[in-house]
Amino acid sequence: MPSTYTDNGGIELPADGEQSAVWGDTVNINMNIIDRLTNGVGSISLSGTTHTLTVTDGVVSPGQFKVLVLGGSPSGTNTITINPNTGQHLYVVKNASGQTATFTQGSGSNVSVINGTSKIICSDGAGSGAAVTDLTAAVDLAALIVGGVTVTSTAAELNILDGVISTAAELNLVDGSVAGSIVNSKAVVYSGAGQVNATTLAIAGAAITSSAVELNKLTGVTATSAQINNTASSTSNIQTQLNTKALAANPSLSGNITITGGTQSWLVVASGTELIFKYNGTSVMKVDGSGNITAKGNVTAFGSI
Repeated sequence: MPSTYTDNGGIELPADGEQSAVWGDTVNINMNIIDRLTNGVGSISLSGTTHTLTVTDGVVSPGQFKVLVLGGSPSGTNTITINPNTGQHLYVVKNASGQTATFTQGSGSNVSVINGTSKIICSDGAGSGAAVTDLTAAVDLAALIVGGVTVTSTAAELNILDGVISTAAELNLVDGSVAGSIVNSKAVVYSGAGQVNATTLAIAGAAITSSAVELNKLTGVTATSAQINNTASSTSNIQTQLNTKALAANPSLSGNITITGGTQSWLVVASGTELIFKYNGTSVMKVDGSGNITAKGNVTAFGSI
């Protein structure tokens, strides 16, 4: 009866009564296979874009290594096929090949090991539908240490970064920011009341020199810019100017009234109980409080003007 072989490691199992006096060679080979399966570290040189990792029955072969150190000069992502597809294997993979290495065994799932990283993988040996699984894809750790520093953040706190695409420089804008205040070169964070306390304000590079009190005068203003521009040519207080002008209806006047036309000038002066009319500075007529009229010249009635 011929020898048989173990399904995963290819270790030879001599039949009863076989290999009399020569079985020592088989035992030595088997011991080497076992040693490789348990502790072997093998350098696997990759080239091109494909590679076959084979376990050969009864022979010390590359697929029996426990640890695979990938090297060589692959021309792109290299697909490594674990052969045969009926063998179950556990590999520690270190990829130093310069390219991504993808492990496959059948039509099931594959595992890619990016250059410069390491993974622990296993193949299920399920034949044509065999799958390769990444055992390091989900590891439950009591503690995480990176570069000798213990990570104290909880998983929930670390998960806050899920989906964040900001750069380190962008995230650092938050460092030193104060809610409700503007800190130079830092992100602006609104206060709980939605306020920001700024020392200066600029729009499109132009500094706003108005104070908050002055800006608040615009509260409630509904005038358009065109309407506000109507005051652009004013040279003094508008109300003061209006006070010196006669009203369109029922005017109430104070002080002297000057009426000019051409080179002539009339002046109406209220003096005590009298209203005096002056022509070019000379008093020519007056009306007193009783309605009496005194004229320096003749008074014509029913004449034409």
